[in-house]
Amino acid sequence: MDNGLYFADYAVITGFFAVMVGIGIYFQGRVKNMGDFFGGGKQVPWWLAGISFYMCSFSALGFVVYSALAYQYGFVAVTIYWLTVPAMLIGAKFMASRWRRIAQTSPLEYIESRYGNKMRQGLVWVGIPTRILDDALKLLAIGTVVAAGMGFPLAPAIIVSGLIMISYTFMGGLWAALVADFIQFVVLLAAVLVLPFLTLKRAGGFQGFIEAAPEGFFSLINTKYTWGYLLVFFFIILLNYTTSWALVQRYYSTSSDKNARKVGYLVAILNFVGPPIFYIPAMTARVFLPEIENSNEVYAIVCKSVLPVGMIGMVIAAMFSATMSMLAGDFNAIASVLTNDIYKRMVSKEASARKLMLFARVNTLIVGLVVIGITIMIRKIQGSDDLFRVMVKIFGLFLPPVAIPMLVGMFSRRISNFGGLLGFSAGIITGLTAFAIGGWYPYLREEQVITSITSLTTVAGLIAGTFLKPDSAQRSEEVDRFVSNAASKTDVATVTEKNDSVKALFPIISIGTFAIGLVLAVSVLFTNISEGKLSIAVGAAMMAVGCVFLLIAKKTKSHNT
Repeated sequence: MDNGLYFADYAVITGFFAVMVGIGIYFQGRVKNMGDFFGGGKQVPWWLAGISFYMCSFSALGFVVYSALAYQYGFVAVTIYWLTVPAMLIGAKFMASRWRRIAQTSPLEYIESRYGNKMRQGLVWVGIPTRILDDALKLLAIGTVVAAGMGFPLAPAIIVSGLIMISYTFMGGLWAALVADFIQFVVLLAAVLVLPFLTLKRAGGFQGFIEAAPEGFFSLINTKYTWGYLLVFFFIILLNYTTSWALVQRYYSTSSDKNARKVGYLVAILNFVGPPIFYIPAMTARVFLPEIENSNEVYAIVCKSVLPVGMIGMVIAAMFSATMSMLAGDFNAIASVLTNDIYKRMVSKEASARKLMLFARVNTLIVGLVVIGITIMIRKIQGSDDLFRVMVKIFGLFLPPVAIPMLVGMFSRRISNFGGLLGFSAGIITGLTAFAIGGWYPYLREEQVITSITSLTTVAGLIAGTFLKPDSAQRSEEVDRFVSNAASKTDVATVTEKNDSVKALFPIISIGTFAIGLVLAVSVLFTNISEGKLSIAVGAAMMAVGCVFLLIAKKTKSHNT
């Protein structure tokens, strides 16, 4: 045992990484064109896209910053996360089918049809740094968890975490990310479902926890996270869930509008059920571990305190799972924008399919390495005790000017090309100016203030630009056709022969899930510790799930034959 971890824990983490890399190798030869690499050929099953959407929206920040909030303030952490449920329902109802109709291999393709090339390029050059900064915060969170949980130095933990994520996305594109997301979801469930029962037991049972908890621990809000703050955060979440490149990619990879909406409804259900399960351990830790100094490490410390051998490795793997899903999705989505919106659009319009695939993989590698570098820089200049607020400030500064024109363009025929460009530019410039002045007037950098400033100036720019320079009659007709197509009630499903990736779906899920469960069970047996019975049971359950998917794979193959 080293730093609270046993051989079985390291074996599980190593086995998990090996499966992730294996998925990338498995799909490398099956992904043959840009449509498959970035859009799944519009053949992704809705349940797989939904699980992937959920995993992409949930990172180690969910374990780190939300658990820190739960440890410090109690149930308010659940309240904050539950804001994603109405945001998800709105996105599923009004945005899912629109995204599926207007996007093919890049989430920004439609911008040129709606606003023109200048607007498209503006969103590219602002959107990419925003996503990369967000990804760096996510990678910093998982690096923090690994360093606390495994005793690794933080910088090497960040580098290793990032390189693993790059590898399978580089090789297998969206399909590899989707299947990895599903297996990671199984790992996540196996790891976190047992933890609340163990922590409640340590806290003296449910009644003992209720009685020992601090006053106001179960309030929906508190003096720091007020209803006003939650309203602003909901607005940010709504914009993110309906325009984030990696998330909307899951909508437009499905085969029909109906399936795209199912993706959103499935995620809403998971987002409602998940938070109480995830954050009960951190809340109960306030009772039996009241002296934790760095609340960002609470989840890792709780796991080391109550979990049996092998299961600590599973939880660390689950935290990797959450962040790897988020970052792998973003790496693929950012690479799609670099390839389609910059290289193909501006550099080599006649590039061959083979050349584009090569460039897509190179872009994935570059994006991943840049995120790793920025993460290490952030770690040096920014303390880790306020990651949640740092995340909200970055979103409040950059998200409204990017997302509001994107959403308005899907619904409104009236906003002109110049109006979209002016709204976007005004929001970015005003936000950056306010943030700079915030060095002297700190209130300007408050989340509510910076979000309000960028949002209002973006909307004002959209209206003023349209009034000053409306579209020509010809352009208005083109915009009218675009919006009519996006709002069409006709659900035209994608009917194509199933590609190799679809056929390989169930076998690789079966093998990956079974392998991780086998490693968990066998490594605990070799560790020879009596407290590992629970871990063996969890491993056996994962092997059973793998067998179920193997039966589904055989049945599907027989049916197709």
